[in-house]
Amino acid sequence: MSWRTKSLPAGPIYIALQGAWSLLWALAFTLGLVYQVDVAGLSPLELVLVGTVLEATCFLGEIPTGIVADLHSRKWSVVIGLVLIGAGVVVIGLYPAFWPILLAQVVWGIGYTFVSGAAEAWVADEVGPDLVQAAFTRGHQAGLAMDVVGILLAGVLAVTAGGLHVPIVVGGVGFGLLAVALAVVMREERFRPTPRGDRDSWGHMASTARDGLRAARRPGVVRSFLLIALLAGLTSEVFDRLWVDRIVRDLDLPDVAGLDGLAFWFTLFALISSLLGLVASLAANRLAPRALQAEHPTRVMAVIVLVQVLGVAVFALAGNVWVALSGRWGRDAAISVGHPVQRAWLNRHVSSQARATTLSMMGQADAVGQVVGGPALGAVAGRTSVPAALMLAAAIQAPAAWLYLRLRPRASEGA
Repeated sequence: MSWRTKSLPAGPIYIALQGAWSLLWALAFTLGLVYQVDVAGLSPLELVLVGTVLEATCFLGEIPTGIVADLHSRKWSVVIGLVLIGAGVVVIGLYPAFWPILLAQVVWGIGYTFVSGAAEAWVADEVGPDLVQAAFTRGHQAGLAMDVVGILLAGVLAVTAGGLHVPIVVGGVGFGLLAVALAVVMREERFRPTPRGDRDSWGHMASTARDGLRAARRPGVVRSFLLIALLAGLTSEVFDRLWVDRIVRDLDLPDVAGLDGLAFWFTLFALISSLLGLVASLAANRLAPRALQAEHPTRVMAVIVLVQVLGVAVFALAGNVWVALSGRWGRDAAISVGHPVQRAWLNRHVSSQARATTLSMMGQADAVGQVVGGPALGAVAGRTSVPAALMLAAAIQAPAAWLYLRLRPRASEGA
């Protein structure tokens, strides 16, 4: 056994990768929207179009880039993806204008699809089924810790090193260096090409879409979940892309003596948001476990949707930055609590044979909603105002609460 094999086993490499990924991601993107609004000067419609192009790139790129990981190498899929992510992020930081930022979304979006799922598949191959869950758990823990470090480092660099573009460029360069390091230390000894029938393909995507359309025409859990995912996608893109614009342009942030106020405040906001999401999830599971784990948590999920809608409305209408942020944080906390409840509910009431297809259909419905709803609501924001677009987004999502309340699941459904 070589020195490299003994010294750098797959498990610790995966854990280090997850930690480095979270650190660099936080560096590159904690202040990314602030940079696009304050430095690049993107309009509301341009902000949403940037997000829509990224979403469409990831949606369409998942199949062709997955071929590399399925047929050739998980390792090199990760390495190629990190190089492309780094290149796209550096372009964003160096060229603060709409077209370079838009084109960079295509580059780093393709890179993201190369990485997506490949690192998990690689470590599962290399360590085996008995050890992979421990690797996933420790990798997740490393990611959570380094995310906080990355958020803080992004703020420090932006405040002390010359502007909002600095952490973005540093993060992009870091992704490139991580790719080089992984090219050297990652070993791939147990890779086997995925059998043809198990690979993702355009035919599989089309089949999933057809299954989704058939399920959407039949009453039951699957149809309701597809409609709920579509409504979430229609509304989420505009909020996620325009909340920073709303604060920067419409609300007054207190001055911070001697510091870049935007960098300071949005770093603080990111830290608070991460902490509140964690606290909300833990508190809900401790205080109301029976409701969250109910066989049919229809009322719980309806309330969670209404909290999200109320949060968006409060954010849109508030004249005070802290009131507005309370709406945003309430929405984020509700999403954090609701996601695992919804997935557990779906797993209980959809047959195991149809479960993977149903989850894939929901992902497609959400992506279609974002691609369709983002530009439409972005145009509303451009022609009227950001608060008007956000209120319309809240109104579009509200029927999801009614969809939850009317659910009467059968014993088990197929797609």
